[in-house]
Amino acid sequence: MMATPEQSVHPRLEDVEVRGKTVLVRVDFNVPVQNGNVADDTRIRLTLPTLEWLAERGARIVVMSHLGRPKGERRPEYSLKPVADHLKNLWHHPVHFVPDCVGDPVTEVRATLKAGEILLLENLRFHAGETKNDPEFARALASNGDVYINDAFGAAHRAHASVHAITQFFSERAFGRLMEREITYLSRLLSSPSRPYTAVLGGAKVSDKFPVIQNLLGRVDHLLIGGAMSYTFLKALGHDVGRSLVEDEHLASVQQLLDEANAKGTRIELPRDHRVVPDLDNNDPAAVSVIRTGDSFRNGYGVDIGPETERVFRDIITGSATVFWNGPMGIYERPIYAGGTRFIAQAVADCDGLTVVGGGDSLAALKEAGLLECVTHASTGGGASLQFLAGRKLPGIVAMLGEDSE
Repeated sequence: MMATPEQSVHPRLEDVEVRGKTVLVRVDFNVPVQNGNVADDTRIRLTLPTLEWLAERGARIVVMSHLGRPKGERRPEYSLKPVADHLKNLWHHPVHFVPDCVGDPVTEVRATLKAGEILLLENLRFHAGETKNDPEFARALASNGDVYINDAFGAAHRAHASVHAITQFFSERAFGRLMEREITYLSRLLSSPSRPYTAVLGGAKVSDKFPVIQNLLGRVDHLLIGGAMSYTFLKALGHDVGRSLVEDEHLASVQQLLDEANAKGTRIELPRDHRVVPDLDNNDPAAVSVIRTGDSFRNGYGVDIGPETERVFRDIITGSATVFWNGPMGIYERPIYAGGTRFIAQAVADCDGLTVVGGGDSLAALKEAGLLECVTHASTGGGASLQFLAGRKLPGIVAMLGEDSE
């Protein structure tokens, strides 16, 4: 589904009647839980506008989500109970929780719900039928509501029962506010974006980004490549990259991407310098060297973009009218190697144009710097947003529209 700034995403919340009804909402509460507590509630808070809209109109609300990958087994560490406890602190009506997502315990509590109250169901993936897109499991889930709302963009790229098979059991269904926002802004990146248009891609493997790179070539003016994936590009061009991570099996494909970018008028910018260490286990800042592209890495490991690259990337980003960023510039989980990613986060926040950011590390860098509110849209679905921008149909979206995802 494509949406332009002038075209609203349908079906919307306004397209369904919810007053006095029980509304089943699929959300993405796949949040980090540490020591029994929610460590980052960003995804929970982003669903509140949808839940508020429903509560204001007198709906009884049943919420369902997955958490982690329990693979069809009931595993306590993947329970949504801590999420329910956290949600109670954010919601102005009672929040109930049941230790299953189908069956009599759910039916009993659902029957007692009052307008504005929320019932959070247990982890959908405790049932194998969820990931198998089992229609009978979907039917059982559907019995939990009169109206279905999908507000889980982070799960939209999966053909799972709660986002795909379930839609056949509802005549009244709609996208939630978060889904609507995701589709609208990601569509703007593919349909007549304001120029100059820059995409910034990072992360470990270029193979993970091949589809989105190919779909963006010719659409973007600049493609800035950082992270370990840049070393496959640099090796393909004949540069020494030491012991940096390289996907040797994709060198020929990367060269084809470079040729195609040149033919389509997209300028690919690779790092001009790098922060390099002789040993990945060394956490001493003094061990980090700055080495220019083309010079010997002295058998070291590239772990982050260098200062010249930071400046070049910043100037391109801040001079752009549209920016999409996904992926870290270095080994972000190691603070000593996170500087380049943080620098790019600030550059994107400083851009006056349309800025869309996706991917866990990219969003974490923005949030840690207090810059999350400085970008136009923070996409909650890393994998889903990349597949969307690769031009693929997402099962969770096409099922809502009654289309074929094949």
